[in-house]
Amino acid sequence: MTRVGRLLDEAARRLRESGFASPRREARLLLAGVLEVPSGKLLAYPEQEVAPRGENDFGAALERRLQGEPLSRILGRREFWSLEFEITPAVLDPRPDSETLIQGLLARLSEREGEWSVLDLGTGSGCLLLAMLHELPQARGIGTDCSEEALLVARRNATRLGLDARCRFLCADWGAALQGPFDIVLCNPYIGEVERAGLPVEVAMHDPATALFAGPDGLAAYRSLSGQLPDLVGKNGIAAVEIGAAQAEAVARLFRQAGAGSVEVLRDIAGHPRCLLLSGFPQCAAN
Repeated sequence: MTRVGRLLDEAARRLRESGFASPRREARLLLAGVLEVPSGKLLAYPEQEVAPRGENDFGAALERRLQGEPLSRILGRREFWSLEFEITPAVLDPRPDSETLIQGLLARLSEREGEWSVLDLGTGSGCLLLAMLHELPQARGIGTDCSEEALLVARRNATRLGLDARCRFLCADWGAALQGPFDIVLCNPYIGEVERAGLPVEVAMHDPATALFAGPDGLAAYRSLSGQLPDLVGKNGIAAVEIGAAQAEAVARLFRQAGAGSVEVLRDIAGHPRCLLLSGFPQCAAN
């Protein structure tokens, strides 16, 4: 059997030679994930021996990483909003930029103990909905997705996080099968095919294309949403819709034409436009 230290040394060498910026860290996180142990344990006990099966699994995982597959895809999990989510090839890999939606909504709620109703359109792994429910202990929510495989992942995540009693998941085309109003609506729509060339390899090659691209200009999903949100967002409700860095003006125009009285652009930690906060739809008065 091979010792942990030796495995890490060899893996770090190969990752370094392939141009990875933090080869030692990458190696440690990968081995810890494969062995299902805390990464700190590997640092504390480099003399620990790894069984042949673990060594073989680590070797296979390392080859995948060297080919550019994201660490989260290899291990099948991703941290989002300090919560761990299962991910599979059926769902998008949650990324820190999407936390802008959660931050923006929480900053504008009057209080967190209210019995808020939450709707997550295109829920995927369920990360947006479940992060909100984690922060709002009295809230209840619904997540929709057109993929039954994605909904299975979302349900497993809800159960593992202990939030399944406060949410349900439905197969639907965005919110077409639902009747509002909801206090909070979240959505992370698709981007345009024209943006494919500028995407990182780990996104373009490993996220599911059907959940990533929406027509040549990337506005197809927003056009559908602009017709649905007025009937879903409550009178005093608010919607947070993720946008691509170059989409703010075009998407904001769509929602203003749909009647949104307030359209606010939020920027992510890199300073890029990332989210539209929408409220004041005239139809809400009838809800």
